[in-house]
Amino acid sequence: RERERDFFWGVSSSLKGIMSMGVRFQFRENALWALVAFLCVSVCFGQAVVAGHDHSGSYVEETVVVRVDGGKSIAEVDKDFICVSMDWWTPEKCDYGTCSWGNSSILNVDLTNPLLENAVKAFTPLKVRIGGSLEDRAEYNIGNPIEPCVPFKFNASAKLNFSVGCLPIWRWDELNHFFQRTGSEVIFGLNAFYGRTILKNQTLVGSWNSTNARDFIQYTVNHDYKIHAWEFGNELDSKDFGGFSPEQVAPGVIELTDIVKKIYAGRPDHPLIVAPDCRFKADWFKDLLQETGPGIINAITHHIYNLGTGDDTDLEEKILNATFLDQLATEFEAVRDTLQKYGPWTKSWVGEAGGAANSGRHLVTDAFISGFWFLDQLGMAARFDTKTYCRQSLIGGNYGLLNTTTFHPNPDYYSALLWNRLMGQRVLSTKAIRAASLRAYAHCSKHTGGATLVLINLNNITQYNISVSVSGAGPIGETRDEYHLSALDGDLHSQTVVLNGKVLGVASNFTIPDLIPVKVSSLQPISLKPHSIAFVVVEAMIPACLNVKE
Repeated sequence: RERERDFFWGVSSSLKGIMSMGVRFQFRENALWALVAFLCVSVCFGQAVVAGHDHSGSYVEETVVVRVDGGKSIAEVDKDFICVSMDWWTPEKCDYGTCSWGNSSILNVDLTNPLLENAVKAFTPLKVRIGGSLEDRAEYNIGNPIEPCVPFKFNASAKLNFSVGCLPIWRWDELNHFFQRTGSEVIFGLNAFYGRTILKNQTLVGSWNSTNARDFIQYTVNHDYKIHAWEFGNELDSKDFGGFSPEQVAPGVIELTDIVKKIYAGRPDHPLIVAPDCRFKADWFKDLLQETGPGIINAITHHIYNLGTGDDTDLEEKILNATFLDQLATEFEAVRDTLQKYGPWTKSWVGEAGGAANSGRHLVTDAFISGFWFLDQLGMAARFDTKTYCRQSLIGGNYGLLNTTTFHPNPDYYSALLWNRLMGQRVLSTKAIRAASLRAYAHCSKHTGGATLVLINLNNITQYNISVSVSGAGPIGETRDEYHLSALDGDLHSQTVVLNGKVLGVASNFTIPDLIPVKVSSLQPISLKPHSIAFVVVEAMIPACLNVKE
């Protein structure tokens, strides 16, 4: 049945085109052919209209087994695996005629907004990466003060279409006060363009001038602002950003490491050094690791926008296509293998991932449908030993976890929060048997010896009735906790998420709603409705999950 649906999915685009032109099938005399055509259209239409749902309320059911290997873990992520980005973009940043950033930049976002503060506090703690395209063009108003300290301005003839921008030191103080109030762990991307000359053809020459970054780091330490990691540059390998070779990037990373060692000497809060925050290229990453050597880069960061750009006409189809989602495993495997062979002293981070590049797409990467690729990518990243995963963005663009103007959570916020609260560090091998549209991942649960599964149903006509088999596990608890996420009214473009039949919304006092599970008898299968997601907590004595301390 799964193979038949995959075939129908492949021809559904053609049928959509025919139907859109008003062509009507004319069935005469041959009842058999009429029945075949009806079934084809029904199944294909159900797969092709990815934002739709079964209006009749009927669906087919399939019994599926999900097998979890409880004997040993296959990977281990950081305790604070979930990370979010805060960017530098101004309201003038526009893509495809839409300007989606508003006042969401680190330079202008309202840090006194109670909903913003509560949304970050809910993670306790949350890694927050400050970075993005404009980080390399930033100047910090410290050392030799810049007067006036002018923010980024749109300039079509400038590098990245924006002028150099200044970060006022008072704003850096405000940001750190916010991070202290919310218990955030800060990752700061430094200005790798500083001191380099931009030629008329937009190429960069010269070496990094570290004086501005050094003064900035010293000020940060002097004021006892805690930094989890200092990051060198953003996508420096890209022609748009610099087109640097590993040999050009390595000296800056080594110099930054030396600066941090000296300034933080004798302090217990020594931050990590992370780089290069580029799209993954095996040879480029290998050469950077060999140029820098052991003890320099603590975490190798790579960016993922595997869905394409925000104007991609196949964006939604990709999100719900299991075969397409599977393709990313090749990249994760290559990253893991590259580090094992050429940089066993470092670890892998996803430094930035927003699904679709160029700010995403409204009502896709900020709607319920986004959860299918997002949670699948979290699960896959963890399975390949990625330690930290930074979502682009906390707020801003069309892929923010929070609405740019209201600060209310978008659906992916709740997915990230549930992951943060339920999924432990140890990753378990997990497989859904003979169900291509069912994605399944499992970790040891936080704070217990059991396991938590993430189950993702990409199919819009099939309810999966799932039995979970955990090898090596002791007796299963009498009940389990289930958190079922679905779109309001079945509309995958909705920005409202339903948890166990209840609409999630912010309270009048700007607090994040409680995420309350339903308790289900362990004797019953897990019923995962079409186009829905579930977190399921299984209580059991699982060998791989014993002695968990999180």
